[in-house]
Amino acid sequence: MNQTNKTWYAVYVKSRAEKKVALELEYNNIENYLPLVKRLKQWSDRKKWVEEPLFRSYIFVCINQSDYYNVTQTQGVVKYISFEGKAVPVPDAQINAIKYYLEENDLEKIEESSWNKGQKVEVLVGSMAGLQGELVEVHGKHKVKVEVETVGSTILIHIPKSKLKII
Repeated sequence: MNQTNKTWYAVYVKSRAEKKVALELEYNNIENYLPLVKRLKQWSDRKKWVEEPLFRSYIFVCINQSDYYNVTQTQGVVKYISFEGKAVPVPDAQINAIKYYLEENDLEKIEESSWNKGQKVEVLVGSMAGLQGELVEVHGKHKVKVEVETVGSTILIHIPKSKLKII
């Protein structure tokens, strides 16, 4: 993903414009990632599965410095998420953590050991190797829920114990 000096950034977009902005960025050949989740919506007359952004009003872009201002010129983009006036890069590991969170369906066998809430853990394998978080819940013998810091907020991921080590 991080080819030739490309860096991920979080961009704040107008409310409910995330999908339109993603299409516009795609049209302008700007690599972007809009994490979507399926939710069952209830209306008075029906229920329907809809895809909604995981982070409302945010989209991620992977750009070279030369594309920096092209992103801000995209219709619907408000601003980069910044600190002290500079856009804050988002580490590849955090983007991979979000992707992993949305794709995780793995279940592996593992020997029982002491897994407790509040422990710091590190991912051992896969695209999230090296990512650290806090254990917030234990789900039976195989899975745990880990809190991972991303873009000023946190996400919870369900991950097999076999892919973690306690640190």
